[in-house]
Amino acid sequence: MKNNLHVFLGATVADAAARPLHWVYNQKKLTSYIKGKKDFTFLTKNKSPFYNIKTGEVSGYNKIGQVMFKTLLEDHKDIEKRFKKNITKSFGPGSIYWKNLNLRAKYRKVKDWRGIIKGPWIHQNIIETVRNIKAKKKLTGGIKVNESDGYCAALPYFLYGYNFKKIKKIISTVTISKMSLKYALVKFYLLDLALKGSKDPINEFITKFKKNSYFKSVVNDIQKVKRLKSKPHSLLVKKLGMACSYPGTFNSSIHSIINSKNYKSAVLRTIKAGGCNCSRVNFIGAYFAALKGVNTIPKSWIKKTAPAKKILEQK
Repeated sequence: MKNNLHVFLGATVADAAARPLHWVYNQKKLTSYIKGKKDFTFLTKNKSPFYNIKTGEVSGYNKIGQVMFKTLLEDHKDIEKRFKKNITKSFGPGSIYWKNLNLRAKYRKVKDWRGIIKGPWIHQNIIETVRNIKAKKKLTGGIKVNESDGYCAALPYFLYGYNFKKIKKIISTVTISKMSLKYALVKFYLLDLALKGSKDPINEFITKFKKNSYFKSVVNDIQKVKRLKSKPHSLLVKKLGMACSYPGTFNSSIHSIINSKNYKSAVLRTIKAGGCNCSRVNFIGAYFAALKGVNTIPKSWIKKTAPAKKILEQK
């Protein structure tokens, strides 16, 4: 596919596949939802305890990538400026995301509220970004959380061949957390190595950056995860991090990758571990697509993914 967009397709399909089980932290409940199923992707009935969107649609993680993709399809001039405009249009006041944010604020006041949001869920980084854009701040990215939104936002941009300096600017549009920036860059270095034909991008990254002070903590984390390779994935994810935050979400992703032979098994393994599966599979799906090509993504899964058609059109 043009501009290596099969990698973005890999992230998008994986996100949609995991989405109905997004943010299920109760392992017993998760086990009951997938019991007897060999393939528990694209569940027709939503099981996320936080929000409910149509099966085949993507979480807020991948959605920010779709907004960047749309920005790139429109034009390649003033990308940052138009991206910010598209963010406020897609997520800001007047959008369903913002409406649901206001509902959440309302529900917090109800002591025994046990319902879920009907429609999409807006992430903390995006809430802060929208507010910062509206306030005309020079630095618009969120700072309160260390999560994957920056990576997800910059993924299509990276695939169009922009350099790492420019990629950093795009990541910073939605997050200025130092940790989020660092881990997003690591993901892009790993994808870059895979796209350039490396048979083992993870080991190559370690060799390349083991003496790099900026990435030292990440290299140490990857080596620690490699030492724990034989541990059951679901149990280790509980230890490394089921939630959305770095470094847990990255370390859990690495454990899934090194224990999986292909795209499908990695995505299923990640869903089975529970928690913030969508943040993890946005990287895992992209990684395997970069490593093994578009044919590694199950065709039946692509057909079930709502935003896939627009990506496939860019041949």
